[in-house]
Amino acid sequence: MGCVYGKCCKRHHGKGKENGVVYGQSGVQGMPVFAERTLESVSVPSHNFCLEYSVLTQRGYYPDSPEKENQDCYCIRTQLCGNSNVHFFGVFDGHGQFGAQCSNFVKDRLVEILSNDSSLLKDPIKAYNDAFLRTNEELHNSDIDDAMSGTTAITALVIGNTLYVANVGDSRAVIALKKGNQIIAQDLSRDQTPFRQDEYERVKLCGARVLSVDQVEGLKDPTVQTWGDEETEGSDPPRLWVENGMYPGTAFTRSVGDSTAENIGVIAAPEVSVVQLTPDHLFFVIASDGVFEFLPSQAIVDLVSSNQDPRDACSEIVGESYKLWLTHENRTDDITIIIVHIKGLSNGSLVK
Repeated sequence: MGCVYGKCCKRHHGKGKENGVVYGQSGVQGMPVFAERTLESVSVPSHNFCLEYSVLTQRGYYPDSPEKENQDCYCIRTQLCGNSNVHFFGVFDGHGQFGAQCSNFVKDRLVEILSNDSSLLKDPIKAYNDAFLRTNEELHNSDIDDAMSGTTAITALVIGNTLYVANVGDSRAVIALKKGNQIIAQDLSRDQTPFRQDEYERVKLCGARVLSVDQVEGLKDPTVQTWGDEETEGSDPPRLWVENGMYPGTAFTRSVGDSTAENIGVIAAPEVSVVQLTPDHLFFVIASDGVFEFLPSQAIVDLVSSNQDPRDACSEIVGESYKLWLTHENRTDDITIIIVHIKGLSNGSLVK
């Protein structure tokens, strides 16, 4: 969910070639047409395993704006800092009039700042935080108008056998964990929205009015400050508004850009989670909310598990997401997913 005036202004019922991967285009009557997909792999020699990955991004179907560009983008950068054990994956979901410019700017600058940070290997969490904040400041000072535009970001950094996930916004990361005969989805990020009590209280202290569209339009009592949960109330989520205005209407509490919303508590500081990888960790997925709007984490893990090839899994998940969007609405969101399989990690290789 983005800003009320951006690509996500419609109410929801629930939740070229770059870096070696070709972008897809929208097909006839909104059906996706997937371009050639690639399968790549990179080794992590310090712990004798490899990462096998594929990515797919699909422009949304917008019948009222057939020429609308894909505001999602992604970045995959292997061997960060020239280190063969450090690899970066990121998905960026732009919103607002200049969302595509914002997401592409952040895609390029975030990884560059990270890779040039001498403290990255010593203190990855601090480096991540510094990189997001500096990228945000650079976007504000760029030629891109980010007053009402910006991007969310979900990123994963592999350093040896440790996975760091940094999230700003409402895209998501999930990892698959083998438990006996089951493969369990474990979320590596939490959506940063006013549905969360901690985020709600933080933005309120910064002066934000938190109201759903129905409340703003007088259809519901604006004094009621509870909205249930995102799964049941996603059709009219709580949004952030300035004290005496009908803007910006963001349904998230963190993003990069969005300088107007920054005045009422929207920040670019990421939440970072850390996982020590084991042989029971099979793969991880990072994706924009175009995927997770209607598909829960376990469904994503099940779909990946049912496909040996991550290229096939990407296609199936994007296709299913696309179909679910059109089942509930007359449009789809932009959809981007990266699947990374963890191959060859053994208990013996963990003792390093």
